[in-house]
Amino acid sequence: MKTASGDPARARRTGPDPAAAVLVTGGAACLSASAVFVKLADIDAGTAAFLRCAIALVPLVPMLLFEARRSRALPWRLQAWSALAGVFLGIDYVMWTVSILDVGAAISTVLINVQVLAFPLLARIFSGTQIPRRFLHLSPLMLGGLAMAGGALSGSQQAANPVRGTVLGIAAGVAYAVYLYLTRLAGERSPHHFVTPVCVSTASAAVTSGAIGLLVTGLPLDIPAASWGWIAALALLGQVVAWLLIGRGTARLPPNASAALLLLHPIMAIGLGMLVLRETPTASQLTGCALVVGAIWFANRTPRSVDARQAS
Repeated sequence: MKTASGDPARARRTGPDPAAAVLVTGGAACLSASAVFVKLADIDAGTAAFLRCAIALVPLVPMLLFEARRSRALPWRLQAWSALAGVFLGIDYVMWTVSILDVGAAISTVLINVQVLAFPLLARIFSGTQIPRRFLHLSPLMLGGLAMAGGALSGSQQAANPVRGTVLGIAAGVAYAVYLYLTRLAGERSPHHFVTPVCVSTASAAVTSGAIGLLVTGLPLDIPAASWGWIAALALLGQVVAWLLIGRGTARLPPNASAALLLLHPIMAIGLGMLVLRETPTASQLTGCALVVGAIWFANRTPRSVDARQAS
């Protein structure tokens, strides 16, 4: 039976759940640190993707066992969905990394965030969840602001392989959306299990990214001690905490609201880059950040008429 918080009809009547929105925003903040940790680790991208997931299993497995004793095991069908979600997450990690090398971080960040449209569209096709018109109208503004924030419209960066990079970047965004959709389904249907879906999907992503990395680039593990420290931080914050928060929050939000809030990830990454890596964004990047934040706020705010009905 669906919980009230996971009921799309109730979500339309009352607007987005503020607590769930805070969870997703917190998860996006944790994800935003991922790029900083990867840069500081300075290791092969395939190795980083694999270790990110593999190390995350160290705290996740005991948490899964505790959750299973407290709430029983997650139904096998939901475990299968979580494992499939992890396959798409592992593919996403690998394709996005190649896209970064082909077209640069700015363009690839814009491309992968086609999830802002793909995630609600998947929910519409397979679950019948309505997409608000206001969200559809504001989606081009969100993506345009993201393009400015990523620096795609400023500078004359030469792409090494623009066609492959573009295709892989968009495909990574679709894979990301499939992961979000499948984990949301698991969270809706079993709200008492929020560690198990993340653990199962992380294990599946580790196997997937490790297999692809082994075939394509290899998985060298003889990395400096400092790099191990940064990768461990990436695993704990950017994998464990981030996806626990996002998985918990997305199960209680409409897909369009979750997708929009996750656009804060690259915006926050720019802020962390300024603070930690001393990066200096351009005026157009800061303008793009403002556009994205404003569009997200407007797309997800509760109309006054709804507030009035709730008050009465």
